[in-house]
Amino acid sequence: MTEEMYRPGLEGIIAGETAISTVDGGLLYRGYSVEDLASYATFEEVAYLVLNGELPARQQLADFRRRLSAAATVPQPVIDALRTIPHDANTMDVMRSGASLLAHWDPDMNENSHDANMRKAERLLAQMPIILAARHRICAGLEPVPADRERSLAGNLLWMLSGTAPSERWTKAMDVSLILYAEHEYNASTFAARVVCSTRADLHSAITAAIGALKGPLHGGANERVMEVLEQVGTADNAENWIRTALANKQLIMGFGHRVYKHGDPRAKYLKTLCGELATETGHEDMERMAEVIETIVTGEKGLPPNLDWPSARLYHYMSLPVNLYTPLFVVSRVVGWSAHVIEQLDNNRLIRPRARYIGAAPRDWTPMDKR
Repeated sequence: MTEEMYRPGLEGIIAGETAISTVDGGLLYRGYSVEDLASYATFEEVAYLVLNGELPARQQLADFRRRLSAAATVPQPVIDALRTIPHDANTMDVMRSGASLLAHWDPDMNENSHDANMRKAERLLAQMPIILAARHRICAGLEPVPADRERSLAGNLLWMLSGTAPSERWTKAMDVSLILYAEHEYNASTFAARVVCSTRADLHSAITAAIGALKGPLHGGANERVMEVLEQVGTADNAENWIRTALANKQLIMGFGHRVYKHGDPRAKYLKTLCGELATETGHEDMERMAEVIETIVTGEKGLPPNLDWPSARLYHYMSLPVNLYTPLFVVSRVVGWSAHVIEQLDNNRLIRPRARYIGAAPRDWTPMDKR
């Protein structure tokens, strides 16, 4: 009999094969380091790479952008549905519902081929920012701003949220953020998506499940908790006392440590520099000093370096984005990686059906009602 292997949370278990990304020795998308992609590529180039396997040539990128621009619209009944959802609903719940609703109007809804799923992936990439921005403005008592088809995905997202043209630096910051969040191997939400589509369910169902998984604070919701910590600390002068007290009380500090990156998240290291630049531009130098004090103590005394959520929360704050948008922005980016994994799974599918280690009662006889 083969010896069973069990690790809680499947930690370290190889659950499948992928050519999309790896976290071994850093983070690579299709073989390219995330640092190089964040430095030299646009989010559209990275999205094309993740979905297609290669960086686009000039004409391929132009055609891709045209397709995204043409898809940058959401059916009016979906916008109307966003108006009916209670304003106090969690924005991640709205994003989940939005992905599900979009399926009903997708022309390829009943097709599950590779090409059909590529088309659906591109449409979702263009539509999910509209869902987020429209909902944000509706809750603020404002009308949604239509997509500007001349803008990049990052620039258009900021445009639709605020109704004002974003600066080049802010557009670049959002672009880099989207690149860094686009894909991350077999994380919880991606695995959820692959499990769902392995039953031969459709891409929208898999993305809806992935959004549900991402909502949890141990996965995508962590950057919102990071902002709560920074607001509690208040100033750089309070940082050392606050963090030492928190650690002495064994308080969990979100934004530090990672299941895979034991020696530091390369995405956090990259984004830290951009945070510093934006802090100087927007007058948030004190928060950067506060973050540095906390980071130094947690890393040095607990051996827990920051993950991507630690700098991304500050980046969004410096861009005046409300906290309830932080995790939904993750969705806008990660829909690329999720879609690529769904397509890869379906191209060589096998139903994902693991076993469980049973720890319940031993076999026993039925007990009649009068003897219980």
